[in-house]
This record gives sequence, structure tokens and C-alpha cells, in this order.
Amino acid sequence: MTAPPTCPRCGSPKPEPESPHGLCPRCVLAASLGFEGSVVLEDTSAAQRELPPAPTIEELAPHFPQLTLDTLIARGGMGAVYKAKQTQLDRVVALKVLDPGIASRPGFAERFAREAKALAQLAHPGIVTVHEYGQAGPWFYFVMEFVDGTSLRQMIRAKSVAPREALSIVMQTCDALQFAHDRGVVHRDVKPENVLVTRRGQVKVLDFGLAKVFGRGDALLTRTSQVMGTPHYMAPEQWERPLEVDHRADIFALGVVFYELLTGELPLGRFPAPSKKVELDVRLDGVVLRTLEKEPELRYQQASDVRVDVERIRDTPSEARAETSASRAPAANEPRGQELAPPEAPPVPPGHEYRPGAFAPPPPPLVADDGVPARLRHRARYEAKRAARDSRGFVGEFLRGLPTFVLVLVALHALAAVVAVIATLVYVVAAMR
Repeated sequence: MTAPPTCPRCGSPKPEPESPHGLCPRCVLAASLGFEGSVVLEDTSAAQRELPPAPTIEELAPHFPQLTLDTLIARGGMGAVYKAKQTQLDRVVALKVLDPGIASRPGFAERFAREAKALAQLAHPGIVTVHEYGQAGPWFYFVMEFVDGTSLRQMIRAKSVAPREALSIVMQTCDALQFAHDRGVVHRDVKPENVLVTRRGQVKVLDFGLAKVFGRGDALLTRTSQVMGTPHYMAPEQWERPLEVDHRADIFALGVVFYELLTGELPLGRFPAPSKKVELDVRLDGVVLRTLEKEPELRYQQASDVRVDVERIRDTPSEARAETSASRAPAANEPRGQELAPPEAPPVPPGHEYRPGAFAPPPPPLVADDGVPARLRHRARYEAKRAARDSRGFVGEFLRGLPTFVLVLVALHALAAVVAVIATLVYVVAAMR
């Protein structure tokens, strides 16, 4: 007798065999609210974190008479999320209750109020709506829009994001971020856990708990020693100058998410371009690498600019792909087994070069030129810096071409010479005495 299917995250029985990503309904709901760090979404191989106990529905019900609490969806380090229903409006919502122990820390109430007020300003289809917030008894809470979907983290783990779908997700995320930036709100914690995708493909950005509202006394809440964000997705200036962070930090984090969507990996250290990891349009390399520039001045300056470039690449097929498809299509009167001659080089604009299987402009000049787009100048600077880092010099290239045993002999001779010099010096000093 075969064992009943279980959820790969929490191990509970799975009633529906064709559930999203093989998860049970409870884990799907938890993922839809971004609680990747909750118990039910932890990997079974990872050590379970000691989380504060979630309040029971019986404990919460007297403090929320306007809601009919249904079930506990997820529990995380900040508190717990419950599925509920607003009785007067007959609307399903999510109730996020913060842990009283964390809420008692200095400055937490101000950060909570800031998050709520920032979200209240952001009425956009791509941002999770906050219907109500406040304090009930010992609990600070949010009544939020209930999102029926999953997070990008779950989609990345399941490797279920096609390149074209990734472009659509990034474009919608750009729309949401640009809407917030236009109103002086910076997210500062953009990551796959905070980007949800509904069953209809609509992107929802949530958790503006680290948002910085310009001109709202932010210096009182963010100290120089208080670095906010998730390490792998934080822009360099968030570590070095946390008080000077602006909307371009979100663009850097968006670039990390974009790279991870395309390749399934984080851009750590000296990482390759996305097209070196997976097969995709090489023009996306310039977009992703520009968002990941260390200096904010070299990045895209607006999220809307990222969207424009991504949309153009999506809607305009690359020349290489079009030429390759045309070269593979046999003529109607041509035998199927006949070998085709290599295609002739298509006409290209001045300053470009044609290579079979690829079509890309050469690195543009490093000097300012009104005829060269700004994004290509940024790309040229990046390539020049990377080439300078990778350069080994004459000696390095010469040594790399030698056989291993020759290098070993050279090293032994050098060591023997050093020992001889030291012995000679010791002998001279002894003789002088």
C-alpha cells in the first residue's frame, strides 16, 4: 500500500494531488503572503527556528469584533498571519498580527506607523492594499488584501519561470516601484519573498516595512549603525551610507531579482552575464548588468527606464534569432535532406559587426558621444573595468602557457636561490665577527 502524498514543506497530508508546486493549501496560502521564513515553509533539511507562539483565534477574537477569523495561515519571526473575513463588507482579508515582544522594542511603534502610512499612500494594482491598521490590545496589526497566488521565491525554487514570463514579472514590478518612487517611498527590501504573483499573472509587491518616506523625520528612525534590508539584495550604499539611500537602491535589488529569475542563481562575486548561464536574448545582459552597477550614478535612474528597455527587448526579436530561423527554413522546392549553404551576412548599420549566431554592437567609445546611447556607454565602462580586472599581464600569460613540471622546476630553483642567499649572508656575518 502506497503512502498518501505529503507536502514537501511541512510534511502534512496533501488532499489535492495537483496543488501548486506540490504544496498543501496551508503552505500555498503562506507563500501567497510572503512568509517564506515560517515553520511551514522551512526546508525539511534546515534547522527549525525557535519562533514565538502564535496567539490562538480565541485570544484574538475579542479584540477584532469586525472580523471573523478563519484559520492561522503562517507564523514567522515578526508575528502571524490569519485568514479572516470582514463581516460588514463580506470580503476575505489577511490579518497580520505582530509579536508583542518585538513590538515592545524601542522605535518599533514608529516603524510600524511608518509602514502603515506609506502603504496607505500606495493605491496601485501592483501593490498589496492595506485596508486597516492599528493596535488592538497588546497586538499591532494590519488588515490587508488577501492574495491568491504564490511568491517569486517559490517559483524560483520550482524552476517554473520561463524567460518571457520573467520579463513580464519584472515589467510589472517596475510599474509598482515607479508608482511608489513618484510618491517619495523607497521599499529598501525588494526580494523574491516580497513579490507575489496571482493565479492570473498579476504581480503584487508587499511589505514596505523598511520603506523610507522622504521628509518624514526618517533620520530619527534610521541610525548610522542600523542597516536595513536583506544582505544579498542590498545595494552597496545600503551598507556604506544607510542614511543616503534613495530609490536607486530598489533598482539594484530589482536587478538581483531579475538575475535570479533568469538564471536561478544570485549574482555573487564575479558573476557571469545571464546569457552565459542560460539561453536567452543577449540584449538582456546590458539591462541586468546596468541595474547591478555598484555606483548609483551608473545604474538606471528610474524603474520606468528599466521597464522601457525590457519591453523593447521583449517586443523586438533579436536579429540573430531572426537570421537563424530564416537560415534553417528550407525552400518549398528544395529537398529536405539537402545541406544548406551558410547564410550571407545581412546588412548592418555602421559601427556594428555581424557574427553567425549572434548580432551585437561592438563596445562603444568611452568618450561622450551624442550619437551613442547612454546605456551603451554604461555598458562600455562596465566591460572596460571587467577587462582590466581580468587582465593577467605579459608575465601571467607567459607562465600560464608553461607545462606544470616546468613551473615546479622554476619554483624549486627560486627556492634554492633564496636559501643560498640567506646562507651566504649568514656566513659573511659570522666571518666578520
